[in-house]
Formats: sequence, C-alpha cells, structure tokens
Amino acid sequence: MTDLSLLWSGFETALTFHHILLMVGGVLLGILVGVLPGLGAPNGVTLLLPLTFTMEPVSAIILLSSMYWGALFGGSTTSILFNIPGEPSSVATTFDGHPMAKNGRTEEALSTAFLSAGFGAFTGVVLVTLIANVVADFALRFGPAEYFAIFLLTFCSYVGMSGGRPLKTIVSVLIGLILTAVGMDTVSGELRLTYGTTSLINGVSYLAAVIGLFGIGELLVTVEEGLEFNGLKAKMNFRIVWRTFLGMPKHAVVLVRSTLIGCWMGITPGGPTAASFMSYGIARRFSRNPENFGKGEPAGVVAPEAADHSAGVSALLPMLSLGIPGSATAAVMMGGLMIWGLQPGPMLFIEQPDFVWGLIASMYIANIVAVVLVLTTIPFFASILKAPFSIIGPIIIVVCLVGAYTIADRMLDVYLALIFGVVGYVFKKLDYPIAPLILAMVLGDKMEDAFRQALLSSQGSFSIFFSNGLVTTLMVLAALLACWGLLPRIRFKRKNVPLPLPENGK
Repeated sequence: MTDLSLLWSGFETALTFHHILLMVGGVLLGILVGVLPGLGAPNGVTLLLPLTFTMEPVSAIILLSSMYWGALFGGSTTSILFNIPGEPSSVATTFDGHPMAKNGRTEEALSTAFLSAGFGAFTGVVLVTLIANVVADFALRFGPAEYFAIFLLTFCSYVGMSGGRPLKTIVSVLIGLILTAVGMDTVSGELRLTYGTTSLINGVSYLAAVIGLFGIGELLVTVEEGLEFNGLKAKMNFRIVWRTFLGMPKHAVVLVRSTLIGCWMGITPGGPTAASFMSYGIARRFSRNPENFGKGEPAGVVAPEAADHSAGVSALLPMLSLGIPGSATAAVMMGGLMIWGLQPGPMLFIEQPDFVWGLIASMYIANIVAVVLVLTTIPFFASILKAPFSIIGPIIIVVCLVGAYTIADRMLDVYLALIFGVVGYVFKKLDYPIAPLILAMVLGDKMEDAFRQALLSSQGSFSIFFSNGLVTTLMVLAALLACWGLLPRIRFKRKNVPLPLPENGK
C-alpha cells in the first residue's frame, strides 16, 4: 500500500503539462534516433544528455527515458520496412517482420510489432513497480564486500549469459576497466595513466566513448557495406490495427513467455539483444508450424518485440535499486544521474522518493504515448530513409561530433569520440561486444572503491569476501556464471565436434 501511495504521488509529478510535452518530444526524438542507422538508443541518450544538465533531474530522466522507448520502436520500424535493424536488439524482428511486409502485410506486421512491444514494456514497468522497493530494501544490507561481489556478479553475468564468445566479453570488460583507471585515483589522489597530460586528470569520458563506439563506429560499418535504403512504403490503416489487436490473444502464450524472458534478461545483464534472439529461438522451437518462421510468421514478430521492450524497461530496475545498469542505455542514464548529483542505489529510494516514483509513473504514461505516436507517425519517419545515405551519413557524423564537444566544451572529447569510433568499427568487425566495455567504464571506479574499502576494513584479508552467507553466495554465483559460457566448449571438445558458430556466422 505504501508503494501504491508513492506511485500515486509519482503520477502527480509526471502528469503535468511540462512533463507530458517532454514525453512527446522524447519519444519523437527517440523514433528518429531509432530509424537512422548509425545512431541508437545509447548514442541518442548520450547526445541528449548535455542538454539536460540545467534541467530538474526528474524532468531530465523523463526526457531521456522517453527517448529510449521511442528508439526501441524506431528500430523495429526499419527492421520491418527496410530489413535494416535500427537497434541491435531489433535484428531478430527482421527475420519475419520484413517477409510479412514484402507479402503485402505491412500494416499487420507493424501493428503486431508495436502492440507486442507495448505489452512487453507495460509488463516491465509493472515489474519495476512491484519489486523496486523490495530490491532496494534488500540492498541496504550491502557493505563494501557485498557491493564488490554484486559488481563482479554483473560482469560475470555478461560473460556467462550474453550469448557471445566468453573470452571476447572478458577482453571487452578488461579494456573498460583499464580506461576507468585513467585519471586521479579516488582513494589516494595520485594520477594514473595520464602520461603527463593534464587533460586526462578527470579520466576518459564514457559519454565520448559511447558516441564513438555506437555512433561513429556503427556508421563506419554502414559506409563499408554501401547501405542503400530500398524499403517498402508505410501507411497505417487503423481498421487493420484494430483487427490485429483483437487477434493478439491467439499469440498469448508466445507473448507472455517472451515477456517473462525479457524481464529476466533485463534484470540480469543479458540485455535486450540476447532476450530478443532467445525468445525468437524458443518461439520457433515450440511452434506447431516451425517451418513458417522466416517466411512471415506473426509469432516471429511477437516474440522478439515483446522480449526486447520488456528487457529494455526491466534493465532500469537494477540501475535504480542497486546502482548496476542492465544495459548500455541504462549505463548512460546512470551516468546522467551521477552528473545530476544523484547516487543510484537503495538510498535513492529513501533520499529522493519523488524522483524515483516520478520516473516510474512516467514510464506508464510514456509507453502509451510511444505506442500512439509510433502508429501515427510511421509514414513520416519512414520517408526520412528515402534520402540518400550520402546526405544522412555526414549529418549523423556532425551530430555525433557536436554532441561530443558539448559534453565538457573541450576538443579532447571530440578526438576521443573519433578514436573510439575506430575502436567500435574494429570491435564490430571482430565481433567483440561493446556493451560490457561501456558497463565497465561506468562501474569500474565503484567496483575498485568497494574492493579497496573492503580490504581496508579487513586489514588486507581476502576472507572478507566470504565472511557471511550473502557475500559468499554472490561470489559463488559469479564464479558459476563466469564458467557457464565455457561449458558448451568443454562439452563439444570432449565429443570432438566442431563448435557451432553464432547466428551471424562470425
């Protein structure tokens, strides 16, 4: 009942004319970001972040989260109409969404995607509402050792559950941790890895890294592929939308199952991309007509969309209650909270209840706004992709570099964005995951501080990391998850069978 009263006060905060305008503007910007290749939710939120520094924190987070929802919907649009995933998590939507559109069922494909996404997002918000306070209360029992263990568990979860190659994930995490060591040591005050350059005293800006890795890096890959936008026309017939809505109950099992998978993968650091692929694979495995998948099967659109959006929303739960982002976009938002002077974690619910519950309430409203706007504005945003990429590409580069400069009004961040753009390109070509690197850059300092504080309190004894049942359980779970990704390799090696490659063939 206390949570319901807090949620009601959150609606009073969110349901103001100013905040509703921010939701509408954020969703529209997000759809644009999702539609344009080379941009994406993490990069879009990063570019918008400097503009929020003068805003009230609750208004700023409402704007950023609304852009996040819009970007997820925009990525689905290009997947269906152009067979070009605007977001990595929208790749699985192309498998059946684009064939549906090519078969003359464009409106049905778009409606199925948006309605499934809306259901998944709404369920994710309900989950955040119900258990956010419970998780935060539990986290109040954490000391430095427990926080180090939960940070370690987060990184090990990426290694064991991301679906990629574990060694590549470990390399990505280690690079991120090395980058966080640049600058002034928060404990001793000494300078590390600055090589006599005063510009690096404050460290490497993770915002510049995000712009380079997700924006410029993705654009370089796009240029190399010689991308041309030859998509299908988009028009929305609301009779078809209504008919699709009435037909959604026949996909109830796929919808609920995929939503639950998405919620789980959002809370754990599996992320929306892994959730969408997993849900699609399971839907195909348990379908009565698996041969229809890949040819325009509606269930092949329902599964990835519901999982993608429920994971995207659920990823905010560990960010708010534990200070651990569940996705790259959540990591950028968490960085924004710290810039605004707010410390994500259990104390946030006690010290800033208006902020937390205003955000949660806005998530209900913003998702409804997103579904309505995406259904009514798809023809306009789809027409943007009719412009030649020779025009869109340079515009995206300029936006990224201007965004990098506005972080701290210094050219160093522009150079860093360009350097990370090359790194992002190399990561893409070599199939290294980028999200763990960003996560490590955000959490690296906090993980190091917790580790050193724990050792200081135990006078250098590592036994503190196994001093009670909670921290021991977390450390054991971290070890199990780190080994989880290696088990398939061990099994195939014993059988002398070649290890199956990921679906992208790399």
